[in-house]
Amino acid sequence: MERLCGPELPFWVANQTLHSDQPDLPLCFQLTVLSWLPCIYLWAVSPIYLFYLKKNNRGYIMMSIMNRFKTVFGLLLWLICWTDLFYTFHETQQGLSQPPIFFITPLMVGMTMLLATFLIQFERLRGVQSSGVLFIFWFLSVLCAIVPFRSKILLASSQVEIMDKLRFTTFYFYFGLVVLELILCCFNEKPPLFSNVVTDPNVCPESMAGFLSTMTFWWFTSMAIKGYKMPLEAKDLWSLNPRDSSKAMVPKLLKEWEKEQAKAKSKQNISNEVAYCKPPPSTTNHTRSNSGTSPEEVEVLLSSQKVVPHQPSFLRSMIRAFGPYFLIGSAYKLLQDIITFVNPQLLRMLISFTKQKGVPDWWGYSIAFLMFFTAFLQTLILHQHFQYCFVTGMHVRTALIGAIYRKALVITNAAKRSSTVGEVVNLMSVDAQRFMDLTTFLNMLWSAPLQIMLALYFLWQNLGPSVLAGIAVMILLIPFNAVIAMKTRAYQVEQMQHKDSRIKLMNEILNGIKVLKLYAWENSFKGKVLAIRQKELNVLKKAAYLGALSTMAWTSAPFLVMLH
Repeated sequence: MERLCGPELPFWVANQTLHSDQPDLPLCFQLTVLSWLPCIYLWAVSPIYLFYLKKNNRGYIMMSIMNRFKTVFGLLLWLICWTDLFYTFHETQQGLSQPPIFFITPLMVGMTMLLATFLIQFERLRGVQSSGVLFIFWFLSVLCAIVPFRSKILLASSQVEIMDKLRFTTFYFYFGLVVLELILCCFNEKPPLFSNVVTDPNVCPESMAGFLSTMTFWWFTSMAIKGYKMPLEAKDLWSLNPRDSSKAMVPKLLKEWEKEQAKAKSKQNISNEVAYCKPPPSTTNHTRSNSGTSPEEVEVLLSSQKVVPHQPSFLRSMIRAFGPYFLIGSAYKLLQDIITFVNPQLLRMLISFTKQKGVPDWWGYSIAFLMFFTAFLQTLILHQHFQYCFVTGMHVRTALIGAIYRKALVITNAAKRSSTVGEVVNLMSVDAQRFMDLTTFLNMLWSAPLQIMLALYFLWQNLGPSVLAGIAVMILLIPFNAVIAMKTRAYQVEQMQHKDSRIKLMNEILNGIKVLKLYAWENSFKGKVLAIRQKELNVLKKAAYLGALSTMAWTSAPFLVMLH
């Protein structure tokens, strides 16, 4: 950093920053880290965001007054940055040489402001009403500009006359325009032209919510207030979002399933051609030893080869249809897991601060504020993760039920004999719900090991080898829970069999209700249904006992780990 800022502008001064009652960051740190951080973020995210906007065109938004202000403010920010750059050139011509950082930072920030202005207009052309990418950029810009803002106020109050009046003035113009951009970014643009006219009187506000409203679930506030004032009825509930309806989800899954079937069919044809063209080794040796082998014998030998059929994967179709949306929730889960371990480290620093003497008071206030901010951020990210997981589960369940129902309408007679009505009903009611429940816990496959490794790493730093006793307890609980899981799975299969038998029997009773009434067989068939139901209840009772044992094991695991 000395080559960028020069020897007169140090990058870090501990006495000025940490060990002072009025802390301040050096000018070199402000011109590098604080100025470059928002720029690096926007340039890193822009390629992915531009690709997303290119693939998702929602329409064209007319240029509104708010959009004009955003564009003008962005151009003014570019002009301010380049004013500082040309002023540095002017100083160089006057014989007052400046470090390279005074050339690099205005150039980099100015190009970033041009990129932000371009994104404002490109989002308008693509029908984006609220931009999360630009909101985060303007928020980071304001956050990083607060420190120079305070530094310049302290400098102006301590000096009689300000030496660098131009940069002092341009920075305050820059700060005010960035704050205005952040405020304007909190509001939504108008809907795109030629978009579908919403005729639903009770439309869900989530579809029109902006970035801030989506992150904080503010769009749900009106429903919560109405539920607080009076009991909610069916007419008070919002209509389902069009993107979450079966009209959109079922064709999406079936389209991927058709692609998977076509892919499997093409692989099967290629395998058949290869098997037909390539003779077996025995045929090759036989033709070499006896050139009089007839072509009919070779064809018989070729037909005797077994070709393994390529079965299409329905799971792969589901992953391609709903995987990208689910991965967004996984990214939120990764951020949440990392932030979870920040608060314990801050708490350790706060405890260490209380034991030290002679340290500035602002250390404690800063640590307490960081603990609050990380807890707030963790809550936002965690609920976004659950939102994406629940919506993905709902999409999967809706698509599965629709696909099974469509298949049941065109099922052949041979398939009807092998698949009972009860099995089809169970697929739509129970198995589809299992997929929905699975999406909530699917990220735990990688999240749980990550959390365990991070926890053990931090515990080893504080406790040393004593952590191994806790690890031993967790290892001992693994086979115990594995046995419970295997038994629970066996009970679930047995319950499904009893449920299939009961639904099949009920279907037969309803189909032959006239005969049943004619011969007064109600009590006899009632006893059969109750007998099957009793078997179901016995299995459910055993599964409930195993569930209680599993819950007890997971609940007592933290206590046992700490005890050891």
